[in-house]
Amino acid sequence: MKMAGAVRTGGKGTVRRKKKAVHKTATTDDKRLQSTLKRVGVNTIPAIEEVNIFKDDLVIQFLNPKVQASIAANTWVVSGSPQTKKLQDVLPQIINQLGPDNMEHLKRIAEEMQKQVAAAGAAAQKEENDDDVPELVPGETFEEVAQETKA
Repeated sequence: MKMAGAVRTGGKGTVRRKKKAVHKTATTDDKRLQSTLKRVGVNTIPAIEEVNIFKDDLVIQFLNPKVQASIAANTWVVSGSPQTKKLQDVLPQIINQLGPDNMEHLKRIAEEMQKQVAAAGAAAQKEENDDDVPELVPGETFEEVAQETKA
């Protein structure tokens, strides 16, 4: 009798629900996405080892992704596990992939690196100057100054 109250849609005397509510799962969404992409006419592009998406100073990197494309619909689908990295971290591996639009980012990074190196050098120089022994005044010795303070 307790279960009867759980499946009723209204109050006492109303009919029970005929079917159980079905909740959507992630696989259902994935199947719907794939069917929509199939309607657009995407084709799988094989043998792609790496995809890099540049966004400001970040790079979203996919290793061995599944890439699908529809040139006519101007649609590209990249699926896989992404890794977000800073541009400086992946720069040595992707320098040959950079186009003219990313060269300004590269120049800005180089300028920032030069500023950081200059600031670090200035800080190191300042620390070195603090530890230096002051220059001696010609004609004075430590003994003379010590004897003057005693007297």
